[in-house]
Amino acid sequence: MRYLSGLLLFLSLPCWADGMVVDKVYHPYVLPYEKELEWRLVSHQSDAGNVLAQRIGGGGAISETLSVELYAVGERDDNGDFGLAAYETELRWQVVEQGRYWADFGALFEVEKSHRQNAYEFTTGLLFEKEFGATSLTLNAFAVYEWGADIDSEWESEFRGQYRYRWRAAFQPAIELYSGEDFIGIGPGFIGLHRFAGQRQLKWEAGFITEVGHGGKDHSVRLALEFEF
Repeated sequence: MRYLSGLLLFLSLPCWADGMVVDKVYHPYVLPYEKELEWRLVSHQSDAGNVLAQRIGGGGAISETLSVELYAVGERDDNGDFGLAAYETELRWQVVEQGRYWADFGALFEVEKSHRQNAYEFTTGLLFEKEFGATSLTLNAFAVYEWGADIDSEWESEFRGQYRYRWRAAFQPAIELYSGEDFIGIGPGFIGLHRFAGQRQLKWEAGFITEVGHGGKDHSVRLALEFEF
């Protein structure tokens, strides 16, 4: 009940309202001393136009339970202009040993700085995962604080969920859910993993999320590639 109460508290906070809620669903695991390179893309299409965001970065585990990554974020606006939008530092913490308790828990801490403006964003939240036979339920609940001379200081929040069928390593279908203020999106997701020699492996993800809270065109396509070595 303590964990459920905390989750409900996150969901009750004000939420991000610009429609770009769709992104990666984080798992609470850190592989000891791994290194990784990552690329992510989200294309958000609405009646107002298309907004494209890409994120590229890398990093790795600095201990058995902590991982740090650095990202550059690029965005294309409705006018078709694409450029560097922000810098981001991310810390993930695997709170408990995998499989030791009834579920696995982790935490995320993230700081983002706008490239062109005096605007900052700090994100923190809970990462949850529980296996049910051949399926896995993953939940993310985030609280976000924005501040700076060029932005109003305020709290926001996000919720992300993924229910995945571990059919085989190379292809795992899923249902994904994203929520924010005036935004509830749901749709299919697909995850795959290809292992090379040693500990090298390539992960890929794709999803198509449709907003179901109001009428009109509002959907997002997300893609991700992650190479671990």
